[in-house]
Amino acid sequence: MKNLNPHISVDCVIFGFDSEVLKILLIERDKLQDESPEVESGLMKLPGNLIDENEDLNESAYRVLKELTGLDKIYLKQFSVFGSPERLNNTNDLSWLRTTSGMQIERVVTIAYYSLVKIDESDPQAHMNANAIWYPVNNLPKLIFDHNIIIKQALDTVRKELRTEPIGFELLPKKFTLRQLQNLYEVILGTTLDNRNFRKKISNLEYLVPLSEKEKGVNHKPAQYYRFDKKLYNKHQKDIGFVL
Repeated sequence: MKNLNPHISVDCVIFGFDSEVLKILLIERDKLQDESPEVESGLMKLPGNLIDENEDLNESAYRVLKELTGLDKIYLKQFSVFGSPERLNNTNDLSWLRTTSGMQIERVVTIAYYSLVKIDESDPQAHMNANAIWYPVNNLPKLIFDHNIIIKQALDTVRKELRTEPIGFELLPKKFTLRQLQNLYEVILGTTLDNRNFRKKISNLEYLVPLSEKEKGVNHKPAQYYRFDKKLYNKHQKDIGFVL
C-alpha cells in the first residue's frame, strides 16, 4: 500500500467538449459492504485521491487521473485549494474515505486541478476506465464531499482564462472550422457571440492557420478547416484575448 498523506489530496475536474455540449468526467465510487442502506449505490465523484508522501503534487494529479480514469498525458492545470473544515461533514462520505484509505482521517485539504480533453477523438475515449462517465456540465448529479463546489470554481476559472489564453484549442479536434471554434466559446461562456465580430477578431491571428481542406458530406456549404499552431502562438502572445 502506498505511503499516503492523510491530510492532503488532489481532485481533478476534467472538461470535454463533443462539438455541442461541455461535459465533465466523473467516476462512480464503490458502495461498501457495511455501508448504511440509505446510502445510494453509484454515487459519483471527481477523480481524486490522497497524495503519496513522496510525490510532487503534479505527479499525484497525473497518477490519480491515470489510475481512476485511464487517461494519460493530457492538459492539466492547478487552479485552487479547498481546505474548509466542513469538507468532510457528511458522515457517510467520511466513513467511506476512512474505510477506503484505511486511516482515521479527520480533515483533508485538496489541491484542485482542471483538465481539458478532446472527447471526440478515439484514443482518450478508448483508454477510459469503465467507471468513468461523461456528464453534461449543466446536468450534474449531487456529488460527494464538496465536489460540486469545486466544479463550479473550475468552470469559473476556465471561463475567465478562455478570454486570455488559447486553452479552448485543447478541447477541439486538431483540425476544426470557425463555426466549431465559435460554438465552443459560446457553450463555455454561456452567451451568444456576434458571428461577424468573432470572425473579424480571429481572422488576424497569426497562429490560427487555414488548411487546404474543407468539410465533406455536409448539408450546407463546406467550411474551411483550420489548425492552432502553438509555436506561432508563443511568438505572437501579444495577440491573446481575441474573443472579448
